[in-house]
Amino acid sequence: MTDYRGAESRARLNRVKVVRAAIALADAGGIESLSMRKLGVELGVEAMSLYNHVANKGDLVDGMIDGVFGEIDLPSGGTDWRSAMRHRAISARKVMSLHPWATGLMESRTTPGPATLRHHDAVIGTLRGAGFSIELAAHAFSALDSYIYGFALQETNLPFDTAEDTAKLAQMILAQLSADEYPHLTELTIEHVLQPGYDYGTEFEFGLDLILDGLERARHPT
Repeated sequence: MTDYRGAESRARLNRVKVVRAAIALADAGGIESLSMRKLGVELGVEAMSLYNHVANKGDLVDGMIDGVFGEIDLPSGGTDWRSAMRHRAISARKVMSLHPWATGLMESRTTPGPATLRHHDAVIGTLRGAGFSIELAAHAFSALDSYIYGFALQETNLPFDTAEDTAKLAQMILAQLSADEYPHLTELTIEHVLQPGYDYGTEFEFGLDLILDGLERARHPT
């Protein structure tokens, strides 16, 4: 008996659909949970048929990372470099929060795809167009990405998600602290973390602006 549904699924498949399905699986369960077998089940095909669209799992991960890069807003040539870099950084952090499994992999691929290459070229081009020397553009790119990836990775690993979770954890830790032994940590927790409206995520833009301020000064050394 012919499996018409399976044949139809195979006919509809292409690399883009395979990669998108893999990203969704990784979003739901982490990159460690992804397998060609699970992906085949998700797409309604035998795992072996996936190899018509990706060479192997490494090629699949390359495509997934390129897909994530493709979601990040490219810096716009119509704005000043600082606004462009700020917008791009905020977009990158948002995308990484949607795909936390990708953060540690985004600069690890030895065969970057077209979206990744466009992204990097646009960032460098924006900096060069603003008068950054090649050396300073390299410094700027490194400083910005180290901060973006580092913050995203730290944020992903924090043991709280909401303001309520943050307050509960802070109060639990505070109850175990001796104010005499840890006076500064106690003060920060009470006067800052436990204040209404506290959101760890706001730290991102504060730190980002410090880096952008420093790069602006580096562009015009006295």
